[in-house]
Amino acid sequence: MGMPIAHERRWSVEDVWALPDDPGQRYETVDGELLVSPMPRFVHQRAVAKLGLQIGVYLTGQTVGELMFSPYDVVLDPYTLMQPDLLVIAPVSADVVRGEVAPPAPYLALEVLSPSTVRADRLRKRPRYQRAGIECWLVDLDSQLIERWMPGDDRPQICAAWVTWQPAGAGEAFKLDVAALMRAVLGTSDEKTAGTTAQQ
Repeated sequence: MGMPIAHERRWSVEDVWALPDDPGQRYETVDGELLVSPMPRFVHQRAVAKLGLQIGVYLTGQTVGELMFSPYDVVLDPYTLMQPDLLVIAPVSADVVRGEVAPPAPYLALEVLSPSTVRADRLRKRPRYQRAGIECWLVDLDSQLIERWMPGDDRPQICAAWVTWQPAGAGEAFKLDVAALMRAVLGTSDEKTAGTTAQQ
């Protein structure tokens, strides 16, 4: 998430972990490029919460994965650490819960686009998720749609009405009413208010 820092240093995961804690910033590195983004605003967090609630209920019924929220480090290589807004990992064993074994990489990562992060989410993080074999959803509040990127895709599936997702082992599909989600997130009944809220 966030804008890249323009200089020649190649940032490792260890470098990012060594940075001092800053509650007002989020730090990630993608292929050695440091990304710094401000803490998200209200509308962004509302989208994360409402979307997470629906996915969480589905996963509880299907027991094919576990939903996690940012901040949660996804380490893909020594120079790539990303924090998706939402992610789904395979069910974990007790040794992962105890911290004895690293958790698995996600098989689904979701990013809610914000003005301060949209460029990095689209051009840095999304392609890196795909290279790692991770499905990626970009939730676009301005356009009120979800871009669904599969690992091998050159173009996304544009979902303005519904997203249907069925991970391996699930007995039934997750069906997300995108339009209803956007109404719930933006809390609007008229276009003027919707446009104002989406810019926050």
